[in-house]
Amino acid sequence: MSDGNDIPDPAAARPPEDTRADVTLVGRGVTVDAGVEVSTEFGIVVRPVGVGAGWKTAVTPGDDVELYWRSRDGERTMPARIVQVEAGNEPRWHLAATGPAQESRRRKAVRGRVALPVHLPWSDGQLVGETVDLSESGALVLVDGWGLPPQPGTALDVSITVEDDVVRLRGRVVWHRTSGARWLVSLSFAGIHERDEDVLRKRVFQALREERARAR
Repeated sequence: MSDGNDIPDPAAARPPEDTRADVTLVGRGVTVDAGVEVSTEFGIVVRPVGVGAGWKTAVTPGDDVELYWRSRDGERTMPARIVQVEAGNEPRWHLAATGPAQESRRRKAVRGRVALPVHLPWSDGQLVGETVDLSESGALVLVDGWGLPPQPGTALDVSITVEDDVVRLRGRVVWHRTSGARWLVSLSFAGIHERDEDVLRKRVFQALREERARAR
Protein backbone atom coordinates (compact mmCIF):
# COMPACT_ATOMS: atom_id res chain seq x y z
CA MET A 1 0.00 0.00 0.00
CA SER A 2 1.27 3.48 -0.81
CA ASP A 3 2.62 5.54 2.11
CA GLY A 4 1.79 8.76 0.28
CA ASN A 5 5.35 9.55 -0.74
CA ASP A 6 4.63 8.60 -4.35
CA ILE A 7 1.84 11.18 -4.62
CA PRO A 8 3.04 14.18 -6.66
CA ASP A 9 3.68 17.24 -4.51
CA PRO A 10 1.65 20.21 -5.83
CA ALA A 11 4.35 22.51 -4.47
CA ALA A 12 6.76 21.07 -7.01
CA ALA A 13 4.88 22.84 -9.81
CA ARG A 14 4.26 26.23 -8.19
CA PRO A 15 4.61 27.85 -4.75
CA PRO A 16 1.63 27.05 -2.51
CA GLU A 17 -0.79 29.74 -1.45
CA ASP A 18 -0.40 31.19 2.05
CA THR A 19 3.34 30.51 2.09
CA ARG A 20 6.46 32.60 1.56
CA ALA A 21 8.68 32.66 -1.52
CA ASP A 22 11.76 34.57 -2.63
CA VAL A 23 11.25 36.75 -5.70
CA THR A 24 14.38 37.85 -7.55
CA LEU A 25 14.07 40.93 -9.75
CA VAL A 26 16.36 39.71 -12.50
CA GLY A 27 17.15 43.09 -14.00
CA ARG A 28 18.21 44.50 -10.64
CA GLY A 29 19.82 41.52 -8.97
CA VAL A 30 17.63 42.09 -5.90
CA THR A 31 15.74 39.36 -4.06
CA VAL A 32 12.76 40.14 -1.84
CA ASP A 33 10.62 38.10 0.53
CA ALA A 34 6.98 37.79 -0.53
CA GLY A 35 3.76 36.19 0.60
CA VAL A 36 2.03 34.00 -1.98
CA GLU A 37 -1.65 34.93 -2.07
CA VAL A 38 -2.81 33.28 -5.32
CA SER A 39 -1.13 30.37 -7.08
CA THR A 40 -2.90 28.62 -9.95
CA GLU A 41 -2.07 27.40 -13.42
CA PHE A 42 -3.37 30.74 -14.70
CA GLY A 43 -1.15 33.00 -12.61
CA ILE A 44 0.51 33.82 -9.30
CA VAL A 45 -0.05 36.85 -7.08
CA VAL A 46 2.54 37.77 -4.46
CA ARG A 47 2.69 40.49 -1.84
CA PRO A 48 6.24 41.81 -1.28
CA VAL A 49 7.08 42.15 2.40
CA GLY A 50 9.07 44.99 3.91
CA VAL A 51 9.08 48.58 5.06
CA GLY A 52 8.21 51.30 2.56
CA ALA A 53 6.20 51.24 -0.64
CA GLY A 54 8.32 52.97 -3.27
CA TRP A 55 10.48 49.97 -4.10
CA LYS A 56 7.42 47.72 -4.28
CA THR A 57 5.75 49.81 -6.99
CA ALA A 58 8.94 50.70 -8.88
CA VAL A 59 8.67 47.41 -10.79
CA THR A 60 6.71 47.52 -14.03
CA PRO A 61 4.81 45.00 -16.17
CA GLY A 62 7.26 43.13 -18.33
CA ASP A 63 9.96 42.87 -15.65
CA ASP A 64 11.40 39.36 -15.43
CA VAL A 65 11.60 37.62 -12.06
CA GLU A 66 12.59 34.25 -10.63
CA LEU A 67 10.61 32.52 -7.89
CA TYR A 68 12.29 30.34 -5.25
CA TRP A 69 10.43 28.18 -2.75
CA ARG A 70 10.63 24.87 -0.93
CA SER A 71 8.61 21.79 -1.73
CA ARG A 72 8.56 18.39 -0.07
CA ASP A 73 11.35 17.25 -2.37
CA GLY A 74 13.62 20.27 -2.01
CA GLU A 75 14.08 23.76 -3.42
CA ARG A 76 12.31 24.81 -6.60
CA THR A 77 12.74 27.68 -9.03
CA MET A 78 10.57 29.05 -11.80
CA PRO A 79 11.02 31.97 -14.22
CA ALA A 80 8.14 34.41 -14.44
CA ARG A 81 7.21 37.89 -15.60
CA ILE A 82 5.33 40.68 -13.86
CA VAL A 83 2.10 41.32 -15.78
CA GLN A 84 0.38 43.71 -13.36
CA VAL A 85 1.29 45.78 -10.31
CA GLU A 86 -1.46 46.67 -7.84
CA ALA A 87 -0.65 49.93 -6.04
CA GLY A 88 -1.67 50.74 -2.48
CA ASN A 89 -0.35 50.35 1.04
CA GLU A 90 0.26 46.65 0.38
CA PRO A 91 1.04 46.29 -3.34
CA ARG A 92 0.57 42.99 -5.15
CA TRP A 93 2.58 41.70 -8.08
CA HIS A 94 0.71 39.55 -10.60
CA LEU A 95 3.08 37.05 -12.21
CA ALA A 96 2.85 34.80 -15.25
CA ALA A 97 5.17 31.81 -15.53
CA THR A 98 7.53 31.93 -18.51
CA GLY A 99 8.86 28.42 -18.01
CA PRO A 100 8.32 25.27 -15.96
CA ALA A 101 9.35 24.85 -12.35
CA GLN A 102 12.66 23.04 -11.90
CA GLU A 103 14.78 21.73 -9.10
CA SER A 104 17.08 24.37 -7.67
CA ARG A 105 20.34 22.73 -6.71
CA ARG A 106 21.68 25.90 -5.17
CA ARG A 107 19.40 28.65 -3.97
CA LYS A 108 20.70 32.05 -5.01
CA ALA A 109 22.23 33.76 -2.03
CA VAL A 110 20.79 37.10 -0.99
CA ARG A 111 23.57 39.46 0.05
CA GLY A 112 23.11 42.61 2.09
CA ARG A 113 25.28 45.24 3.73
CA VAL A 114 25.12 44.48 7.42
CA ALA A 115 27.65 44.95 10.23
CA LEU A 116 27.67 42.09 12.76
CA PRO A 117 30.40 41.07 15.23
CA VAL A 118 32.60 38.29 13.87
CA HIS A 119 35.35 36.15 15.43
CA LEU A 120 37.83 34.00 13.50
CA PRO A 121 40.21 31.71 15.46
CA TRP A 122 43.61 32.14 13.82
CA SER A 123 47.22 31.26 14.60
CA ASP A 124 46.76 30.50 18.31
CA GLY A 125 44.68 33.62 18.70
CA GLN A 126 41.50 35.21 17.40
CA LEU A 127 40.74 37.77 14.72
CA VAL A 128 37.98 40.15 15.82
CA GLY A 129 35.97 42.48 13.62
CA GLU A 130 32.65 42.78 11.82
CA THR A 131 30.94 41.78 8.63
CA VAL A 132 30.84 44.28 5.77
CA ASP A 133 28.25 42.34 3.83
CA LEU A 134 26.69 38.95 4.39
CA SER A 135 24.73 36.12 2.80
CA GLU A 136 24.07 32.50 3.72
CA SER A 137 26.81 31.44 1.32
CA GLY A 138 29.57 33.79 2.43
CA ALA A 139 30.66 37.09 3.91
CA LEU A 140 33.07 39.95 3.54
CA VAL A 141 34.62 40.74 6.92
CA LEU A 142 36.91 43.48 8.23
CA VAL A 143 39.08 42.36 11.14
CA ASP A 144 41.98 43.62 13.21
CA GLY A 145 44.89 41.63 11.81
CA TRP A 146 48.15 40.47 13.32
CA GLY A 147 50.90 38.21 12.01
CA LEU A 148 50.39 36.84 8.51
CA PRO A 149 46.90 36.88 6.95
CA PRO A 150 45.23 33.59 5.96
CA GLN A 151 45.86 32.69 2.35
CA PRO A 152 43.13 31.84 -0.21
CA GLY A 153 41.87 28.31 0.36
CA THR A 154 42.52 28.39 4.12
CA ALA A 155 39.69 26.79 6.15
CA LEU A 156 38.52 28.84 9.15
CA ASP A 157 35.92 28.54 11.88
CA VAL A 158 33.64 31.58 11.80
CA SER A 159 31.41 32.89 14.61
CA ILE A 160 28.90 35.62 13.74
CA THR A 161 26.74 37.24 16.42
CA VAL A 162 23.19 37.89 15.22
CA GLU A 163 21.35 39.73 18.02
CA ASP A 164 21.27 37.22 20.90
CA ASP A 165 22.34 34.30 18.72
CA VAL A 166 25.80 33.11 17.70
CA VAL A 167 26.01 31.34 14.35
CA ARG A 168 29.04 29.07 14.05
CA LEU A 169 30.12 28.22 10.52
CA ARG A 170 32.91 26.60 8.59
CA GLY A 171 34.42 29.06 6.14
CA ARG A 172 37.11 29.16 3.50
CA VAL A 173 39.15 32.20 2.48
CA VAL A 174 38.45 33.34 -1.08
CA TRP A 175 40.74 36.39 -1.03
CA HIS A 176 42.13 38.96 1.38
CA ARG A 177 43.38 42.52 1.24
CA THR A 178 45.45 44.22 3.92
CA SER A 179 45.22 47.89 4.86
CA GLY A 180 47.69 48.56 7.63
CA ALA A 181 46.59 46.66 10.72
CA ARG A 182 43.17 45.80 9.27
CA TRP A 183 42.38 42.92 6.95
CA LEU A 184 39.48 42.67 4.53
CA VAL A 185 38.72 38.97 4.07
CA SER A 186 36.24 37.34 1.70
CA LEU A 187 34.85 34.04 3.02
CA SER A 188 32.69 31.31 1.52
CA PHE A 189 30.65 29.00 3.75
CA ALA A 190 30.22 25.24 3.32
CA GLY A 191 27.93 22.69 4.92
CA ILE A 192 25.78 25.33 6.61
CA HIS A 193 22.86 23.96 8.63
CA GLU A 194 19.38 24.97 7.51
CA ARG A 195 18.66 26.61 10.85
CA ASP A 196 21.79 28.80 10.61
CA GLU A 197 21.00 29.58 6.97
CA ASP A 198 17.56 30.83 7.97
CA VAL A 199 19.02 33.02 10.76
CA LEU A 200 21.43 34.69 8.33
CA ARG A 201 18.84 35.15 5.58
CA LYS A 202 16.39 36.72 8.04
CA ARG A 203 19.03 39.22 9.17
CA VAL A 204 20.03 40.02 5.58
CA PHE A 205 16.40 40.63 4.58
CA GLN A 206 16.05 42.93 7.59
CA ALA A 207 19.10 44.89 6.42
CA LEU A 208 17.68 45.17 2.90
CA ARG A 209 14.36 46.45 4.24
CA GLU A 210 16.15 49.03 6.39
CA GLU A 211 18.22 50.14 3.40
CA ARG A 212 15.11 50.59 1.26
CA ALA A 213 13.42 52.57 4.03
CA ARG A 214 16.40 54.96 4.23
CA ALA A 215 16.32 55.40 0.45
CA ARG A 216 12.70 56.58 0.42
